[in-house]
Amino acid sequence: MSSSRVLVLNSGSSSVKYQLLDMRDSSRLAVGLVERIGEETSRLKHTPLHTGGAGREWTGAIADHDAALKAVAEQLAQDGLGLDSPELAAIGHRVVHGGKHFTEPTVIDDTVLAEIERLIPVAPLHNPANLTGIRTAMALRPDLPQVAVFDTAFHTTMPESAARYAIDVQTADEHRIRRYGFHGTSHAYVSRTTAKLLGKAPEEVNVIVLHLGNGASASAVRGGRCVDTSMGLTPLEGLVMGTRSGDLDPAVIFHLMRVGGMSTDEIDTLLNKKSGLIGLCGDNDMREIRRRVDEGDEQARLAFDIYIHRLKKYIGAYYAVLGKVDAVAFTAGVGENAAAVREAAVAGLEELGLAVDGELNAVRGDQPRLISPAGARVAVAVVPTDEELEIATQTYALVNGSSNLT
Repeated sequence: MSSSRVLVLNSGSSSVKYQLLDMRDSSRLAVGLVERIGEETSRLKHTPLHTGGAGREWTGAIADHDAALKAVAEQLAQDGLGLDSPELAAIGHRVVHGGKHFTEPTVIDDTVLAEIERLIPVAPLHNPANLTGIRTAMALRPDLPQVAVFDTAFHTTMPESAARYAIDVQTADEHRIRRYGFHGTSHAYVSRTTAKLLGKAPEEVNVIVLHLGNGASASAVRGGRCVDTSMGLTPLEGLVMGTRSGDLDPAVIFHLMRVGGMSTDEIDTLLNKKSGLIGLCGDNDMREIRRRVDEGDEQARLAFDIYIHRLKKYIGAYYAVLGKVDAVAFTAGVGENAAAVREAAVAGLEELGLAVDGELNAVRGDQPRLISPAGARVAVAVVPTDEELEIATQTYALVNGSSNLT
């Protein structure tokens, strides 16, 4: 295929993030963001990278996603990168929830659209916005392959023993209740990149991936395949996050309803938006929390300790699941930048072969790197994630008839 460009779209409820990549060398030609769609103060930020030109910013009313994508197309056209270019091979769409059905990137047709729509009840905040972006892009370029890359797909290799909740099987199946996992494109990219960092093929290594951002998740990856992950039916389960509680006794919900008189919507808001770090100490920015810790703030210290305690539990649990671990990889905003989190997460785990070198851990950079001491039994790595590149890579491999991901 002579066309080598892929446009990656991530459509949110009121935003569209986009990147245009040339898959011959995985270079970015342009990046941008449209936010506050539907408001009078919508904003579009666009940066052409192929020419080194200055970024552009525009503010005004953008009524809907159709208008937003048309505005994106206009910005790209100004840089000679228009959507009508024969160089554009496909458009890759991030879709949050693919359920059990979608296990790999998929060319979108009416059947695929219907299935994504059918999954809205288990992803009410994300799948509707993803669908809107897809339909708008299909209307703009109906002749172009449109590919859905699902956050959940990487985790569909989990065995039933990891994916099933211990509730009545008929009830679970009727309502599609199971552990799906999220951040899959990040876990796929980071686990594969970690293997490369070790000079091995993905099939040869077992990796624990820690995706630590405002949303946070862990995965156990055996030989390139996910066998367990911390998020579940929704992104609420698992690690302590910026505003989400993570693991919680389900009876807390009943208690809040019966004793606290709270509605289901109020509890949903509490657990998803007012819990985690922000619920514990009023901040969900790890940099601010660490500043407060260093100044002796006990509330911030407790929040940090709870965050690390949960993280350690998952490292230990996934070590047990895998049996043998070749590497632990930290990624995303906190994982890539918070040296104190990485140090604290593995402190005391020397018997498991885990340790960090203080000097290496303190180094900042945008390249994958090892921060464990030379000769460590288990490598500890920092691997900057690149979900857009992962989506573009999977999209291009599909439309190009190749299964080779590098």
